Amino acid sequence: MRRYYFDLIEGDEIFPDEEGLELSTIAKVQEQAARSLADMARDAVRTLGGDSQQLSIEVRDDSGPVLHLKFTFAVERRGH
Repeated sequence: MRRYYFDLIEGDEIFPDEEGLELSTIAKVQEQAARSLADMARDAVRTLGGDSQQLSIEVRDDSGPVLHLKFTFAVERRGH
């Protein structure tokens, strides 16, 4: 199995994955990245004011980039 690293990107900040995960297929890599991105979005919406937010995950192996997932959202508060 290959080891994949899931680097988290929030706006201009990059949080590199130093440990990685061993996964057997690219489908499992994509599923893990999508789950991680959903977790990031859930956490970010709790702390987000009225700004937009771009979150992404860059997946790499020892040879280089393999997959990139992006999620962009905005919160608009109206009234109060």
